[in-house]
Amino acid sequence: MGRVAFHAVTAPPDLLRWSEALAGIARTGLAFTENLYERERFQEVLHVAADIRAAAGLAAGEELEAGPLVQEWMRQVGAGVAGYVTPKVAVGAVVGNERGEILLVQRADNGVWLYPTGWADVGYSASEVAVKEVLEETGMEVEPMRLIAVLDGLRLGFTQVPLYSLVFHCRVVGGELRRHPLECLDVGWFAEAGLPEPLAGASRWSAPAFQAIRGETVDVVFDRPRQPTWRRHDELPSR
Repeated sequence: MGRVAFHAVTAPPDLLRWSEALAGIARTGLAFTENLYERERFQEVLHVAADIRAAAGLAAGEELEAGPLVQEWMRQVGAGVAGYVTPKVAVGAVVGNERGEILLVQRADNGVWLYPTGWADVGYSASEVAVKEVLEETGMEVEPMRLIAVLDGLRLGFTQVPLYSLVFHCRVVGGELRRHPLECLDVGWFAEAGLPEPLAGASRWSAPAFQAIRGETVDVVFDRPRQPTWRRHDELPSR
């Protein structure tokens, strides 16, 4: 099982996004080019990206050195298609009960509340990951009903890891509520008017989540394309 780094981002979200985008372009370029001139330029871009990331950390009161970050990015460079840098994929589950409450877990790594979620595992479909994560984290057995959201974690400002979050609405089919002893500090059912704090990215997903729990028709929520793409992060997702 994998723990997704959802948390309250303290660094400026735009700087994080621009830094990761530049680093991704440079690492992908290094994966495909054999031209020494181009490799030098891509490595220079990596240094610029690291400086932006360090500046973002400084603005948030974090200490981060650009040099080690460049070394880590270079270590991750692959070759060809295997080296093409893409966002990671996380899968989450919105689970409701007969009282219209939502199932949330308090994460052990940072104390933040969120619906059950985890990294997509090789060999599993996205819906199978949702079932697995709910069972592991909460003890509840669920059946996925429909996809309700596809969200970009960096754009929404609740993660420092480039990722797409696929969120399924699921119904309970069995199980007994219990928290994972290592991954969760707490687990419980919460009404829309009584959500716990801190809660990761709730302004983006809570409304469609409770609509789905109430049995209302919900269009898939996604991040609206922006013109230009690199405008500020604080746009609402399309519904």
